Amino acid sequence: MFTRLREDIATIRERDPAARSAWEVLTCYPGLHALVLHRFAHACWRMKRRWLARFVSQMARFMTGIEIHPGATVGRRVFIDHGMGVVIGETAQIGDDCTIYQGVTLGGTSLTRGAKRHPTLERGVIVGAGAKVLGGFTVGADAKIGSNAVVTKPVPARGTAVGNPARIIVPAAAAAAAAAAPVSVSAGASAAVEAASGQARVTQEPALNGVSGRAANGAARRAGEAAACNEKPASERSAFCAYGITPNADDPVSLAIHGLIDHAAAQSQRIDEIVVALERLGTSLEGLQGADRALLDLRRLSAAIAGKVDGLPAER
Repeated sequence: MFTRLREDIATIRERDPAARSAWEVLTCYPGLHALVLHRFAHACWRMKRRWLARFVSQMARFMTGIEIHPGATVGRRVFIDHGMGVVIGETAQIGDDCTIYQGVTLGGTSLTRGAKRHPTLERGVIVGAGAKVLGGFTVGADAKIGSNAVVTKPVPARGTAVGNPARIIVPAAAAAAAAAAPVSVSAGASAAVEAASGQARVTQEPALNGVSGRAANGAARRAGEAAACNEKPASERSAFCAYGITPNADDPVSLAIHGLIDHAAAQSQRIDEIVVALERLGTSLEGLQGADRALLDLRRLSAAIAGKVDGLPAER
């Protein structure tokens, strides 16, 4: 019992920068109190002392604002941060090293007695504030549930679910590619950076083609950041993100604008290739002066947007 308690205190001090001492954690953290009382209630539940188990869980709810059914299974080093309004159902299973923020519901969607009605969180899952995970499915190891997400279907390991209804925003193609081509992460990162850099050198031309070069450089930078993130230890990769997505590109607005710029640059490059091909075929481009002017305006607009977006912070 005391070993588990020391382990829980060490976990809280590691994950919460506001925790200043073990005594403060022991006396002032309701998440710790709820877990300690839940262990006693769960032991009573397994010994068929059902009323006593429910009474202990009710007292824990009154004291901490965290409602954990005594039938729920909670692993080691689980951290319930703040915790007010957390509800964990009877058949829920929480793996080791999970983190749960305030207002989270691990609930069910059926009324079938004795069935698996509540979710299973595997090792290292992070559930953001206000999220609702409803159903008897599994959330894979090291997955993240974004704040206020409503999840009603399984989440793959190391995936990320955000929105209502929740959608998986981490592309599954990355995992498939990694499985198909068993190369080291560092080698893959170097290849991605070199490829993007090569594209930047090919597409970067003086004057008007600067937009394409800037887009390729941006792609190289983001590839390098993603590779660096993947090379970090698991404890750092599983750090909570405010928007529930990657730490190096945490602003959805910035991501969307960068995507538009990359698309515009790709279209501009494609048009340049078509013009060069037509010139090689001897086609006269005198009648395309209006189109060239429109293309020039588009490139200038893209360059202006790129100049503004490059100043946005990668994190918030």
